[in-house]
Amino acid sequence: MNKSNRTYVRIAVLGVLLVALVFALYSSFVKDPGAVKVGSDAPNFSLEQLNGPELTLESLKGKGVILNFWGTWCEPCKKEMPALQKQYTKFKDKGLVVIGVNIGESPVAVEPFVKQFGIDFPILLDRQSEITKLYRIGPIPTTFFIDPDGEVQEVFIGQLDEAMIESKITKILP
Repeated sequence: MNKSNRTYVRIAVLGVLLVALVFALYSSFVKDPGAVKVGSDAPNFSLEQLNGPELTLESLKGKGVILNFWGTWCEPCKKEMPALQKQYTKFKDKGLVVIGVNIGESPVAVEPFVKQFGIDFPILLDRQSEITKLYRIGPIPTTFFIDPDGEVQEVFIGQLDEAMIESKITKILP
């Protein structure tokens, strides 16, 4: 290959790399048009509980719902779980339901985690990640705050603490 051909090949490779970089940046900064947004109705779903029958989101209409997507391997999720449990205990008699949606793990992995953190709110198993895809979940933890009418009032990506959770609960209680 002569010198001018190598230059053209290098330019072509750099061009392809530049296009890939631009696409990656664009994808990470532009919001997904199909994502569940604040003000929209939370999509209904049905999932099996870790220790119980299937649960549908629709069956919780009339209650404030915290829908939290998490995994046992996620360090921020581990730090957030005690805060979610504490707020659930504090507000469950006032119409709050906390739902933990575990992403892609088996009961064998999830059960010890739930016991370790003393969680008694419903834990749902999204083994095939169908609901995770429906809600377009990227980084976890991701938490949806859903009002009694089923409308998403807030979406929070990242770790929540007790004070943050409590301030958001006031917007979704019946």
